Amino acid sequence: MNERPISGAPAHTRTRGGRRVSALLCGALLLAVTACGGGGPDSGDGKGKGKGAGESAAARSGQSEAVVTIAPKDGATSVDTSGVLKVGAAGGKLTEVVVKDAKGRKIDGKIAGDGASWTPSAHLAAATKYTVHAVAEDSAGRTAAEDTSFTTLTPENTFIGTFTPEDGSEVGVGMPFSIRFSRGITDPGAVEKAIRIRTEPPVEVEGHWFGNDRLDFRPEKYWKAGTKVTVDLGLDGVEGRPGVYGEQDKTVSFTIGRNQVSVVDAKKLTMKVMRDGKVVRTIPVTTGKPGMETWNGQMVISERLTVTRMNGETVGYGGEYDIKDVPHAMRLTTSGTFLHGNYWASGAFGEYNASHGCIGLRDVRGGWDKKAPAAWFFDNSLIGDVVVVKNSEDRTVDPDNGLNGWNMSWEKWKK
Repeated sequence: MNERPISGAPAHTRTRGGRRVSALLCGALLLAVTACGGGGPDSGDGKGKGKGAGESAAARSGQSEAVVTIAPKDGATSVDTSGVLKVGAAGGKLTEVVVKDAKGRKIDGKIAGDGASWTPSAHLAAATKYTVHAVAEDSAGRTAAEDTSFTTLTPENTFIGTFTPEDGSEVGVGMPFSIRFSRGITDPGAVEKAIRIRTEPPVEVEGHWFGNDRLDFRPEKYWKAGTKVTVDLGLDGVEGRPGVYGEQDKTVSFTIGRNQVSVVDAKKLTMKVMRDGKVVRTIPVTTGKPGMETWNGQMVISERLTVTRMNGETVGYGGEYDIKDVPHAMRLTTSGTFLHGNYWASGAFGEYNASHGCIGLRDVRGGWDKKAPAAWFFDNSLIGDVVVVKNSEDRTVDPDNGLNGWNMSWEKWKK
């Protein structure tokens, strides 16, 4: 009897009773089960996980797990100038943060030790567009970046500071940097932080507030001759009082000239002019008469006038005097104390006190005589030179009466 082949199966695999066919089918089924993960090394039973297991989808795709965040949001306007700009990183650490204004000037800042955040070191300018570029890196060294821009607010109310000395000037060793604000300041810390003093050679310089509208800076002792002083006024955008912002961004530089300090003895009626501690000339003077004595203390020349008018009405002395052509006048206090030429009291110099509180030196009307003591001293003086008065019957001048903060101890000054 002839056997008929089974349809679809190779003839050589068929044997009587089909036993070999069954064995092949079972083997095929076993391979199929194994391939589907039934207990193999990558079967997902928790034993021997394969490469890539447990990673995020971003990591498996080659993207960084670090995420950069920037506040304020991209395109924001009317942003406050302080306390708003912040950069952060999650899933990694910040490696670079660059903030620039429209002119390309960088804003200083610092990345935290853990790399999770960056904050600016100072306030931002008002009405200014800024761009932010930040980069973070994850644990595998893959980087992510974010770029945004925003614009700060335009203030409705502003303040400025009027300062002395002038930019580029040469001044005496007693000259502080003094700035008076057009509005009273209620956040002095923010304003003072925005003013940076740099000196060459380096010296510690501290600021002191007189009231809420004046801030003076000086070292502990008189400046060293030849010192170069640079002041950065970064007041633009500083909120000096609620809703009132500074509008100055300016650099001022001045140089300290030779060391000249003059000492007036109100009893001996002399003034010793000293350069670098050595007396170069002794000049007879007259000071305030009884009841109108000259202040004691260290006073700084703050103004030089070849000729000026002095009227008793302006300083509380009524109509006692009105001299329209006082020569070689140098201001020592805001209240009206001057060191000046005197042509009307010719017999007083070195003999008796005859003034209303000023220091008088012999001069001629019109100030034409260059050999007169007042003319010589005027020509050899700078704004910022120091005049020290001693042995007067009056008290020591107030530190804020003129540029006379030297009459305050260093400890009080720093407070």
